[in-house]
Amino acid sequence: MREIRPTLSFPPELLLKAQGVRVAVFDVDGVLTDGRIYIGEHGETVKAFSTLDGHGLKLLKLGGIEPVVVTGRDSPAVRKRVADLGLVHARYGVHDKLAAGEALLRELGLGWRELAVIGDDWPDLPLMARAGFSCAPQGAHPEACAAADHVTRAPGGYGAAREFCDLLLMAQGRYAELLATQMRTLDDGRQG
Repeated sequence: MREIRPTLSFPPELLLKAQGVRVAVFDVDGVLTDGRIYIGEHGETVKAFSTLDGHGLKLLKLGGIEPVVVTGRDSPAVRKRVADLGLVHARYGVHDKLAAGEALLRELGLGWRELAVIGDDWPDLPLMARAGFSCAPQGAHPEACAAADHVTRAPGGYGAAREFCDLLLMAQGRYAELLATQMRTLDDGRQG
């Protein structure tokens, strides 16, 4: 079997800034999706999600970082995706993301320094300004990009959230270990 080694890298100063993160907040529209909202003739909302992003959220949890969805909209599509990913914490239809963030941190017994957030527009700015680490996807509103410690190479809905997850896992020193775990299969008697 060919050895797989981590090839992804981020600047050391960025990884230092992201160290100590224990919870990561994800906006949905424009971060976990491309920001477009499809509404069917009967009013149903349809959204497209990236499997890369979904696997990244699962890896975060395995790496000791709690992934949380905080979104201004509420839809069955988002609730289904959150449930499918097994996320424990989610806030839907949030109009005041700062209040939601404060409540979440109280509930988890954490401080702002331990929070990372990825957002793409003005409603995300209060969290981005207070979080220990903040990120915006490529193509986000200029104010979100300016507030971010890192702007992803990938746009929202196309791997931006995965890049954020990978960065956080690298900063915590868990990325290489999780990658190695993925290489273990039932074929060789080890489970990952």
